[in-house]
Amino acid sequence: MADPLSHWEDDVEALPRETIVDVLESRLREDILAGRHPAGTYLPPERTLADGYGVTRTTLKHAFGRLAQAGLLETRHGVGTRVRDYLRLGGADLLPMLVRHSSDWIGEIFEVRCSIGALIAERAAARATDRQRGELRKLLTAVGDAADPDAVQLADLEVHRALARATGNRVYVLLTNTLFNAYLPVRAALRRPFTDAQVAHDRLEPVVEAVAVGDEAGARRAAEQYLTTTERIMLEDLA
Repeated sequence: MADPLSHWEDDVEALPRETIVDVLESRLREDILAGRHPAGTYLPPERTLADGYGVTRTTLKHAFGRLAQAGLLETRHGVGTRVRDYLRLGGADLLPMLVRHSSDWIGEIFEVRCSIGALIAERAAARATDRQRGELRKLLTAVGDAADPDAVQLADLEVHRALARATGNRVYVLLTNTLFNAYLPVRAALRRPFTDAQVAHDRLEPVVEAVAVGDEAGARRAAEQYLTTTERIMLEDLA
């Protein structure tokens, strides 16, 4: 008789294993963000640093390349590798990495989320097309129909993406994506506002309806109410 697990094992993709480059990249990143290698300073010579971490210079160069791509390091040939001042020179794409390092960033992200989200709702109420209003109502229904908290949270996000698209301004779309990606590393800890699909639907409904009827001031007020309420719940859980 065939092993009932054999087919399942053939279909399951093995989880990637952490490499020495992954470990070193993580260690260096934490050392930089914790201030052990301050912004603007040069790292020790490669040989010294490699010996200190117990790795080869090749491994070190691979880790440097990843951190340079992430915006934390810059290497000048013949000079050395310097820690970038990411708060002065970096962009919002650094936020997911910073949240992984410290959840203290979440409060600041939510502050921006609230002000940007309210403005997006107001602009959407002024500019949404009939097709976009219909799409928003359909996506809102999907929030109430979602099967579990994770699905509710993702359905809720799609409403906010649609609100951003309804502004007709692609920068608002990118900002919405950026803010979501920023708290993606801790998303599992922020699910309490989405544990009841109907409650989540009812909480978001005033925003969608105000946008759908073109009530700019009402959309802004409803978005502020929604965003401050969900922020309070999520921050309570993180605390």
